[in-house]
Amino acid sequence: MSYNFYKVLHLTAVFIIFLSLGGAVFRSLAADASEKTKKLIGAMCGAGLLIAFVAGFGLMAKLGIGFDGWVLSKLVIWLIMGGLLAVANRAQNLALPVAGAAILLGALAAYLAVAKPF
Repeated sequence: MSYNFYKVLHLTAVFIIFLSLGGAVFRSLAADASEKTKKLIGAMCGAGLLIAFVAGFGLMAKLGIGFDGWVLSKLVIWLIMGGLLAVANRAQNLALPVAGAAILLGALAAYLAVAKPF
């Protein structure tokens, strides 16, 4: 598969992750106790994280790069993003900080991908 395919797939997965995290934050703020909503949001986030992971490694293969520092940093961000869903689901008082953290982590991940500083 082509570089462009992996890049579009990776970015689509990132959009899915942010959509599901936003849903979790608003579900928490609205105190929606619906298990169906919670499960759907969790499934979306999990699928987005998995697709982003696979597509990210596809991009690494296409670019011929290894585990540089910026790649490892993005893996740590990926792990934290997965944990943010659990925080948003369990702690209503942390819903807005989760949203802010997701935005900052997304911006940092984008910077790392573009600048490749280390």
